Amino acid sequence: MNSVTSNDLWLDKMPRDWQRSRIRNVAALSPNYSGTRPASDDPCTVVPMELLSNDGAIDVTNQQPLENISTGLPLFEKGDVLFAKITPCMENGKGAFVRQLPTRYAFGSTEFHVLRAGNKVDGQFLYYATFNPIYRAYAADNMIGAAGQKRVSSRFLKDTRLFLPPLPEQQRIAAYLDASCAAIDAAVAAKRRQLETLDEIRKSAAHQVLSDGLRPGLPLKDSGIESIGRIPAHWDVKQIRYACEVNYGITLQLEKGQSVGDGVRILTVSNLTIDGNLDLEDEYYIDPAELTKADYLRRGDLLFNWRNGSQYHVGKTAFFDMEGEVAHVSFLLRIRCGRHMDPFFLRSYLGILKDAGFFSGAKDKVNKTFNSSELKRLRVVIPPRDEQTEVCAEIGRRTKECNDVKAAIETQIATLTAYRKSLIHECVTGQRRITEAEVRAIQERAAILTKEPSLPPPTA
Repeated sequence: MNSVTSNDLWLDKMPRDWQRSRIRNVAALSPNYSGTRPASDDPCTVVPMELLSNDGAIDVTNQQPLENISTGLPLFEKGDVLFAKITPCMENGKGAFVRQLPTRYAFGSTEFHVLRAGNKVDGQFLYYATFNPIYRAYAADNMIGAAGQKRVSSRFLKDTRLFLPPLPEQQRIAAYLDASCAAIDAAVAAKRRQLETLDEIRKSAAHQVLSDGLRPGLPLKDSGIESIGRIPAHWDVKQIRYACEVNYGITLQLEKGQSVGDGVRILTVSNLTIDGNLDLEDEYYIDPAELTKADYLRRGDLLFNWRNGSQYHVGKTAFFDMEGEVAHVSFLLRIRCGRHMDPFFLRSYLGILKDAGFFSGAKDKVNKTFNSSELKRLRVVIPPRDEQTEVCAEIGRRTKECNDVKAAIETQIATLTAYRKSLIHECVTGQRRITEAEVRAIQERAAILTKEPSLPPPTA
């Protein structure tokens, strides 16, 4: 490529036949109405930040009469470019080229910059130039304001350096990126559907092992538990209180990092992940004088989240296996299994109930709860102890198979996402020159990918 050095902090070499410019020379920032101002009862589209995606999609279904729209919201129209200016939305890529609107005029979040392309730049090309992840990183380094509220200033955006190819080439690049991104997005969407299917396979496999047992041909009976169904006839069913001890934790106000390293570690709701693992990033400590011997956890205890503002977190259960002296807060119930109950088995059982929506549907309050009394009365299936171990091992094996496939799919998604970003950078900076033949080829490919059904589910 016949190129020259750009002498710009975020650009490298640029094609020699591209022209230097700045955004302020080719586009208007915060434009006004292009035509007659709408009447007070005219419908206008309203796009808050949450209706703008990180990959250029924009939801334009929200409409209100002009008189109901807050003053001060930035105006935009079809053909304009939206650029989220506040952290972390800006770094995440929030922005869009406004391809279509159901109304003539629209209004967006006050945290949008709006650009209207002039006759020297194609609007779609301008969007991709401002989406460019390399440029976004450069813009992040030049944000102004306090931490957590930093923004890209109007001056910085207007002074952004652009290297522009001739208008026909801009349009060719935009068309190529439109089709390429559509193809990549379709592939990513298909893989996300695979992940959803895989999660259902994992849940189904765990439920099957628990309800049918591992010894085919044995007689079955109704467990009397709707979320479980049939179980081997020789398995028992009891309330948890007859097989385990259930106790609340410590009730006190905690501050993150309180007395770090100079007290007893205390686990909170934030230390339990949604899938029932311990996340020890958040650290809390308390004075041991506030504890009794009975407050300390033992290896093998289970921690059950009985109260949470989100119904989807109620019922998450973690296995405790930490060393040293550790306690837990009152929003976590400690389950200590008796000799007839394997804690790994009980954790799997509670996980199956949670996946089935048992706990999320158990209460309908602002703070979702499933308290100690209710947990003690919860009926649990109890196979012989050796079969509990076998069931746990088989559930673990099948879960690992699903997780291995999940990890491979997530790696593919990450690769596609990274490629999408690098492709945009290469095209809008001229590192990759696009021909008409390439545009036609990728458009044909995108048409196929965006119409074909989702890929078959992976085999777990």
